[in-house]
Amino acid sequence: MEKRKNRIQRFLNHLEASPILNIGNLPYPKLAQGKVREIYDLEDHLLIVASDRLSAFDVIMHQGIPGKGALLTQLSLFWFDQIDTLLPNHLADDHDDQIDEILKDYPHLQSRSMIVKKLKPLPLEAVVRGYLAGSGWKEYQKTGKLFQYELGSDLLENSVLSKPLFTPTTKVNEGHDMPVTTDQAAKIVGREVLNQIMNCSFDIYEKGQSFAQKSGLILADTKFEFGQDETGQIYLIDEILTPDSSRYWPANEYKPGFSQASYDKQYVRDFLDNSDWDKQLPAPTLPDFVISGTRERYRTALEKLIQ
Repeated sequence: MEKRKNRIQRFLNHLEASPILNIGNLPYPKLAQGKVREIYDLEDHLLIVASDRLSAFDVIMHQGIPGKGALLTQLSLFWFDQIDTLLPNHLADDHDDQIDEILKDYPHLQSRSMIVKKLKPLPLEAVVRGYLAGSGWKEYQKTGKLFQYELGSDLLENSVLSKPLFTPTTKVNEGHDMPVTTDQAAKIVGREVLNQIMNCSFDIYEKGQSFAQKSGLILADTKFEFGQDETGQIYLIDEILTPDSSRYWPANEYKPGFSQASYDKQYVRDFLDNSDWDKQLPAPTLPDFVISGTRERYRTALEKLIQ
């Protein structure tokens, strides 16, 4: 763990002052470009490079968050180290040494890159919620339920749930991911696979929540993605327990019934929710204080977790 922390700290000392919105030309075939990440073919493996692009409500903002891609990547690598006994992950063997070698001519990309196995992603996002927040709270206000789950009638916004709940969504390349029931999810990936990813998701969330608590944070909810190799073995892929995929709150400020201070993308969502933007293209321009405030929140989450 100390080796990982030292590597992260070295990268933190050299975070970019300006956002990297596009990775540029690399000597490897480019396979895909997502909202944040770009994927390149290394023949036996894939190279995934995280830009500083920022998306909210499935729309990519014009401006990025300087260093965001590196912060997300380093936190994912930290968490992969913590949960490697629970489930195999997609990282290549000797990952850090391979990154240093393959990107030796691109040192500015080393901190924001992962070399991963070639796997088939499952078309499902595994969401675990420990608190009634975000879209879960909006659903509860409309229906009195958390998607498929019956809840009490007296819960407040951001109330802790009696136990963590699994609320999967579809995973699509374009458009919005949509909530599905566990029965619907089983039809998508198969009951056996669903049970395995549900159990793994709860185990990882529990470990992440316990670790966050020791760092003075609450891990309110998170989402995971999984993939399979040709034998059907399931791996944890993509990012894990980052401020882009999770909701982190300072534990000493937590109070149900109110908006929480956060170390995640909720800061951006709250600003956009209070603007006159209709959540359709074109994206609005973010003020400087939102960009700097988001960068500081991401960095604070990483520093608290690795301290």
